[in-house]
Amino acid sequence: MQRNASAYRLVTENGAAFVDPATVNGSGLADPQRVAYLKSHLLALRDAIEAGCDVRGYYAWSALDNLEWSLGFSKRFGIVHVDFATQKRTAKDSAHFYAKVIASNGGAIAEGAWQNPCLYW
Repeated sequence: MQRNASAYRLVTENGAAFVDPATVNGSGLADPQRVAYLKSHLLALRDAIEAGCDVRGYYAWSALDNLEWSLGFSKRFGIVHVDFATQKRTAKDSAHFYAKVIASNGGAIAEGAWQNPCLYW
């Protein structure tokens, strides 16, 4: 078998379903399990890049909470909370984390409280 060194990768639809509150109290929503999930997968992606894998994109699944065929509305995937009754959108902590990672080109993964995913379990 030959290895195609010129092939690049795009990581699409990487996310996990968690039970988040149906409504938001206040201005934000803590979703520590999703932050830990994203952080651990982004760290693994960084390791793959450092090992020579040509990764050109990573897409968190999903931007918004939505209906999932197998789970209905019982669990949420989004980094932005959707109140299905009012359609109000509220950025979760995972959205703020992911935005910080993007803005820093990955540098934020090792900063501050994000550094230890065990803090969120």
